[in-house]
Amino acid sequence: MQNHIRVTKVLVALLVSMTTGAIVLMALGNNPPSAGPFCLSSYYRLDPVEKAIRSQAAQNPDRWSSVEIYYSGTKAGNIEQLVSLGGLASPDDINCHFVVCNGLGGGDGLIQPTAKWQKQWSIVPGRNWYGNGQTVRICIIADGKTALPTDYQVKRIEALIDGLCRKFNIRPESIYYPNDWR
Repeated sequence: MQNHIRVTKVLVALLVSMTTGAIVLMALGNNPPSAGPFCLSSYYRLDPVEKAIRSQAAQNPDRWSSVEIYYSGTKAGNIEQLVSLGGLASPDDINCHFVVCNGLGGGDGLIQPTAKWQKQWSIVPGRNWYGNGQTVRICIIADGKTALPTDYQVKRIEALIDGLCRKFNIRPESIYYPNDWR
């Protein structure tokens, strides 16, 4: 009999706490509590990778055969800052298909497709690039030494690569990471 009373008290306490939690969440609506050290709410507010992969030009499944990830070598936060730091005339001059932001100007993990991706153009070969005309090039805003990629950047790169591999049938052995990638 005493065990039955104890179980009843536990169930009532559980019901009251669940109801209180539900009322608090409904009161917050679309304004979740501020992000703590382990909160992924800001990560889930980022656009889906599939949206970043879409382009204005038609996408042929055989167009891309490999992916190269590289560091920007700067602490810039987004495409506009890369343009100004790199002395480029406009965002159209960025020599990559995607930029993954670090939170210093663009949302942490934000994937910004460039004009080259929107038009499905190849990258112009340069002094530090060894790909070909079918290589998707992804720039991570970090220098790889003092400014390492954030956890969000790493997760978003993985999701972006997964999406590109599925859409364009890119094999895992055709993905090239920086030498000191995690």
